[in-house]
Amino acid sequence: MRIRLAASCATAALALFALVTAPSATAAPTDPTDLSVSQAGNYPTESNRDGSFSVTWRSEGAQDITGLTRLTVELPPGITTQGALMYSTPYDYTFTETVSPDGRRLTAWYYGTMVPGRSHFMKVKVTAAGTGKPSGEIRATVANVSDLDTRNNVSTVTLGGSGGSPAIPPEPVVTGMDTRTGPGTGGTVVTITGRNLDDGFVDFGHDKATGSCTSTGCVVTTPPGWGVTPVDVATPGGGASAGDFTYGEPEPTPPPEPELSRLSTRGGPAAGGTGLQVAGKHLDRGVLMVGGKPAAHSSCGPEFCTGQSPAGTGTVDVTVDAPGGESAPGPSLTFTYDPAPGPTPAH
Repeated sequence: MRIRLAASCATAALALFALVTAPSATAAPTDPTDLSVSQAGNYPTESNRDGSFSVTWRSEGAQDITGLTRLTVELPPGITTQGALMYSTPYDYTFTETVSPDGRRLTAWYYGTMVPGRSHFMKVKVTAAGTGKPSGEIRATVANVSDLDTRNNVSTVTLGGSGGSPAIPPEPVVTGMDTRTGPGTGGTVVTITGRNLDDGFVDFGHDKATGSCTSTGCVVTTPPGWGVTPVDVATPGGGASAGDFTYGEPEPTPPPEPELSRLSTRGGPAAGGTGLQVAGKHLDRGVLMVGGKPAAHSSCGPEFCTGQSPAGTGTVDVTVDAPGGESAPGPSLTFTYDPAPGPTPAH
């Protein structure tokens, strides 16, 4: 049971950051969660066949962005990439990327907590084939199921030209899901139907399913999981719920238990708000806990977590609650709240 609780807690609290400015479209102040994407840099030219540009994604809204964020870069014919490098610190996130066999599509996955205003960027190196003037459009997208303003989710640059017109993708709509139960070990084939689902991915409780989507449907294979899990389809046009999927027996093999080795700050005010950093291993998709309470803006990568202390009193343990369980407490992993000021003595 502890593992199930840890897994659900972890997937509920993490989020995404972003660095980006897309064709300028500012989210309305009422939008609590919003990601934007942009690109800029040195693109290939006729005299220099190699180029390098950054793709930036940024949290533009008023609340943290959590869950899984997908980034894509599509290159025109004659332009290829071997991958991207992620430069943003601190490393309180998980980042992976793949490149299509033809080298023209890069897909990257980011998992971490993005507070309002935080941004990240990856550097994409590209090469132009042949000897002529490179041409065509480079298209970058960002997608997260909780993104409520999709006017800034697509960025285009025309080689030899400038940024393209803002592209506002249509909102996805889900009309059905054919299978709603399966073993916790995963491997169940699920078909989701709807419209505007192209360029989408399916998220089982913030764990991506393998498979693909067309405009009218997605055929995917479930990842491992526990219990009742929400299923969503995310595209650059936003997110759509497909309902719940219930995992049963046999359950998956749990990941290793998280371990902590260092805590950056050992005390702070009772009101909370002290910045904390912990180091260790097996921390990814975890939640930083202070005295049994989730830290504000908690974000964890494989070996590093950040957050801010909640309000509290006394000396409390600092742990990480991850899919593999909760880390063990230790004497060097405690946080002491400053005592509340006493009454002013009478004179």
